[in-house]
Order: sequence, then C-alpha cells, then structure tokens
Amino acid sequence: MNMKRVSEINRKTSETEISVRLNLDGTGDAKLDYPLGFMAHMLNTFARHGLFDIEITAKGDLEVDQHHLIEDTGIALGQCFAKSAGDKRGIKRNGSCLFPMDECLARAAVDFSGRPFLYFEGQLSSVPLISTKEDGTQYKFQTDLIEDFWQGFVSAAGCNLHLEIIRGRNDHHKIEALFKAAARALRISCEFDERARNEIPSTKGSLAASGT
Repeated sequence: MNMKRVSEINRKTSETEISVRLNLDGTGDAKLDYPLGFMAHMLNTFARHGLFDIEITAKGDLEVDQHHLIEDTGIALGQCFAKSAGDKRGIKRNGSCLFPMDECLARAAVDFSGRPFLYFEGQLSSVPLISTKEDGTQYKFQTDLIEDFWQGFVSAAGCNLHLEIIRGRNDHHKIEALFKAAARALRISCEFDERARNEIPSTKGSLAASGT
C-alpha cells in the first residue's frame, strides 16, 4: 500500500500545458496558477472541502475556447486521483454528500469502481458568468464546460460520479455547491477503512480500470 498518497501529472498537448500535484491526505491547501479566475475559485473550494493538497499550473489556447483547458484540467486531476489511490487497497471506495449552499442544494455520490461514468444534472442556465480582471478587462466563463470538466475527471480517475442540483437559482451557487459536494464525497471514498485496511473493497479482488 502506498502510505504517501502523493502523485504528480504533467500533461502537455498542442492545446494545453497542465501540471498537477495531489496529496490525498492533505489539509486542503491549494496553490494555483490558473488563468480562469472562476475555475481557480472552484479548484480552491474543491481542495478545501476534500482536504486535498493540490498544486496546479495551467495554460491553454484560450484564444480558441475555454473548453480545452477546462476538460484537460479535469483529465489531469483525475489521473492524479487514480495514481494516488493505486490499487485502492484499504479505501472505503464510495462516498456521498448532500450539500446545501444558500438557496441551492447539491448531491454527489461516487464509487471508485474502475468503471468511468458520469451523471450530471447541474440545471445550469448556460448564461456565461462575467468576471473582471485586475486590469479592468472582462471575460465570460462558459458554465456548460463544468460538465466537461467532470467528464474528463471520471474518465481519467476510473470512477463513477453522480452530480445533481436538487434545487437552486444562482448558477455560481449551483456550480460551487456541486464542487463542494463532489469534494466531500471523494474525500470519504478515498479515506481508509480501518476495519478493512489491507483489503481491496471488491468481491472480485480488483478495482482496476479495466471494467472488472
């Protein structure tokens, strides 16, 4: 068993360049060099509520679209989760969270089964969120890309994840509640089960990302 569950992924394509370092057993510290302020806010929230230490440096072809950078960030982070969890020996494997945030209520459930699947019902309006940079320029954050982030994550992490907004009005709150719920569900699923510390939590004896 890898007692120090720390991993690092460097992902470079013609569209993006992303480095992610993850400590599953951290304190919630996030060091982010990320060009999209709203997404950086979500990643910081994710680290804090999951008690994951995360370091991310990223850049991408934002002159084309935000899609490549956000999806690839999900992939790189998911790869780190898969690498840190190893053969998943001793972990609880699944977790869930019901997270209220003001008028919004989000639900997340995750299973590190080795079989990637995403159910996403964010009830997002698809109206971009407007942010203002320090120099006064504005950019629009494409809220529909949140689903692409999580699709990239589950595909790389080898888990199935169900994310849904039960009720809510504000898109910022909906997205943030989803990230908080997902972080807490993932935190539970990655924690060690003291009653089965040396066991792989599957009757098959394997949770490899091969469909077993």
